[in-house]
Amino acid sequence: MQTVTENRSDLEDLHLYATPREQRFRRFASLEFEGQLYMTPYDFIQAVTNDEPKRAKKWRSLSKQELNQILMETPPVWKGSSKLFRNLNEKGVISYTEYLFLLCILTKPHAGFRIAFNMFDTDGNEMVDKKEFLVLQEIFRKKNEKRERKGDEEKRAMLVLKTEGEDLVPRSYWDTLRRSTSQALFSDLAERADDISSSLSDTTLLVHFFGKKGKAELNFEDFYRFMDNLQTEVLEIEFLSYSNGMNTISEEDFAHILLRYTNVENTSSYLENMRCRIPEEKGITFDEFRSFFQFLNNLEDFTIAMQMYNFASRSIGQDEFKRAVYVATGVKLSPHLVNTVFKIFDVDRDDQLSYKEFIGIMKDRLNRGFRGYKPIQRYTTFKSCVRKELYSR
Repeated sequence: MQTVTENRSDLEDLHLYATPREQRFRRFASLEFEGQLYMTPYDFIQAVTNDEPKRAKKWRSLSKQELNQILMETPPVWKGSSKLFRNLNEKGVISYTEYLFLLCILTKPHAGFRIAFNMFDTDGNEMVDKKEFLVLQEIFRKKNEKRERKGDEEKRAMLVLKTEGEDLVPRSYWDTLRRSTSQALFSDLAERADDISSSLSDTTLLVHFFGKKGKAELNFEDFYRFMDNLQTEVLEIEFLSYSNGMNTISEEDFAHILLRYTNVENTSSYLENMRCRIPEEKGITFDEFRSFFQFLNNLEDFTIAMQMYNFASRSIGQDEFKRAVYVATGVKLSPHLVNTVFKIFDVDRDDQLSYKEFIGIMKDRLNRGFRGYKPIQRYTTFKSCVRKELYSR
């Protein structure tokens, strides 16, 4: 297998012309086939859980035989699990367009999975075939590139539409695609579906969804399971990177994970505040951890609920917060998790949460990797160190 190293001029071109997502994709991608860059499943996991690649920047040039061997070993969609990407590791290829699709999945609420599926199911037969998938991916790529090159950081986080007689209204990405994809564009791409299919190499995702011959169809149940498994897998990886094999992570580790992908410049005040107010470490379980990020994926609905509660300009208590989360998202957060969140963000220590500040910081957290990373700072408490040392013996 040939190794290709990116030269200085390539990096300069990347800096000048690439969008933030293109930059990140190229920084983590490790495979090249027929002039196109690809990620491995390992690369993708690294790109969404780490600041920088763990290895030197090199591209491995795949032969047609090597690619075919990788695709032959790809499991069918009904064998998917929350360890799919970890099990595939280096034995997979992910295109840039699929990278954009997978990033979107990570922030999609479960209630929105049906909308995403219906976007692909253009003929309404409750099944998605390979051509439908490729056509919408092409539309998705074009709109994503146009969005990133046009807007500022806020417009990169969400598309903003101006409707007649209304102010600028943020909408979810899938909702925007559904409302703004012109029939002419779709028809044009649909007519060229065979050309699009023939011009692209098969990838791990295409074989996983549609089989090695590309003739299988994807139903909603399998699509839903894939999206849920991917969200779970990334959260498991983040959780396990802090738990060291234990069933819980410390409240302080939870705070680090929350603040890591935000634009909060001085995280020390939040961490010090939490240390003082939660002296006895109880720990955050994975179920609690996962439920909080399920809530974050429903942040838009939660924001609307809080406005309906008429708390938009004043602080809220733990009971109101927990009730609003459940009403808006259907997610039940444990009392300990809610208390931990309050201890992190209640800087003035009045047991009230600043609605606007909390929403702003959590929106940053959702934009994983595209508003700037915070270096991992591991100020593990003494008690946590002792406990982990005892469990490791």
